[in-house]
Amino acid sequence: MANVVLFDRLGGPEVLRLAELPLPEPGEGEALVRIDAIGLNRAEALFRSGGYYYQPTLPASRLGSEAAGLVEAVGPGVTDFAPGDQVSVLLVGMGMSELGVYADRVVVRAEALLPRPAWVDAPVGAATWLSHLTAYGALLEVGRLQPGDPVLITAASSSVGTAAIQVAGQIGAVPIAVTRSSAKTERLLQVGAAHVIATDRDDLAERVRDLTGGKGARVVFDSVGGPGLTALAENVAEDGALIVYGWLDPRPAPLPMNWPLNVHGYGAHHVTRDPARMRRATAFITAGLRTGALTPVIDRTFDLRDIAEAHRYMETNGQTGKIVVTVQH
Repeated sequence: MANVVLFDRLGGPEVLRLAELPLPEPGEGEALVRIDAIGLNRAEALFRSGGYYYQPTLPASRLGSEAAGLVEAVGPGVTDFAPGDQVSVLLVGMGMSELGVYADRVVVRAEALLPRPAWVDAPVGAATWLSHLTAYGALLEVGRLQPGDPVLITAASSSVGTAAIQVAGQIGAVPIAVTRSSAKTERLLQVGAAHVIATDRDDLAERVRDLTGGKGARVVFDSVGGPGLTALAENVAEDGALIVYGWLDPRPAPLPMNWPLNVHGYGAHHVTRDPARMRRATAFITAGLRTGALTPVIDRTFDLRDIAEAHRYMETNGQTGKIVVTVQH
């Protein structure tokens, strides 16, 4: 049996419940994983409430896309992993309703597993991959960010935002963090931001001009969208890139005519579905973990039994970095 988080209707954190379900044996190409830690992502709150790009299958939908744990068994045809292996679990482009990892044990396709080195504990293993793959793929594979390039990172205190700060810093680019609250300035500087623009204190366009010598940012990396995207587009350097990886503000976003402007909609599957990109990303992120240049920022941890409270905290937008849920066995 497995303890699994389910929800039967769309709504707030209160719809989440913990249930005991039969645990199948792993089939062809599958692995059974004991889950020790789970990384929470904003997409999961949107999925739970009906605001994600696809809808959950109700009732009894599962939830969750990122975790870390230990392989307990493998099915026929699995050769890359064996019982006892430490792994991270990453579901990108796989249905959360059927496969969600908010549980103490899950059966997943082996391609959802990533080796987890002995020096990476479960909370770090659960907090790393989705955020850092998103940041790596957008900034380096799509944005072609180079040393010395200024990059403007909105929602900078989010898990992807803090990952983007670190990815930019690892290659010698200049991460400019954008946050709504000046109270987060010092923490973002500690994470690695070269500069912080707090919109409750600073004029965005004026600060970008000052920090870039009037040229604008080589890459603008945004998860908010909505009308604010117009101002961000106006702060992209000539031939630069505006990369949008989320749309938290559902309102229309008219773009200005400051061409040439490259606009990209981005998702982590851009990397995960391409073996060559995934090899480069895995090497880059693993090297960063080894050297400490990429260290996931874990804001707070909760127990799996307190999953509703963890979602409530996530929706306050008060965290810097990742919220992690740990599982007791």
